[in-house]
Amino acid sequence: MAEEKDNAEAVVSDIHKRISEAFDVFDHEFSKMVDVREIGTIIRSLGCFPTEGELHDIIAEIEEEEPTGNIRFEKFLPTMTKVLMERRYRPIPEDLLLQAFEVLDLQKKGHLEPEELTKHLTQEGEPFTQEEMEEMLSAALDPEKNVIFYREFVSMMTVDDDR
Repeated sequence: MAEEKDNAEAVVSDIHKRISEAFDVFDHEFSKMVDVREIGTIIRSLGCFPTEGELHDIIAEIEEEEPTGNIRFEKFLPTMTKVLMERRYRPIPEDLLLQAFEVLDLQKKGHLEPEELTKHLTQEGEPFTQEEMEEMLSAALDPEKNVIFYREFVSMMTVDDDR
């Protein structure tokens, strides 16, 4: 029993250390506060990938009652500890992402035209902004063929879930 408690405390301690290190990267003034606009980046650096809506919910939970534009570490730590302990907002597995691209590839060519991908991602579901599309296409588009070879793109954008 005591061994399990020690192990649980070690896990929590490790999570707190990871959260603190990620937060500190953006705490430029060493004030234990970061700009609210950095929270999404911090959360993603911890291996969590909430949707924009989920991210807004997290921010609403940790923001001050009178928003200041900053998030305090003491409010961020317990929320992120819970998120990491519950393994919420995990990345989408590579095979599932690949299936999503294959559904869009009606002719089974192994690639998508940038225009068709842009149409799907800006008009369906949680739409991408123009800036997000440009950023994605800059990484996904094959410069010689001007198409998206989605197998390669999926491999490039997935992470190993080792935590």
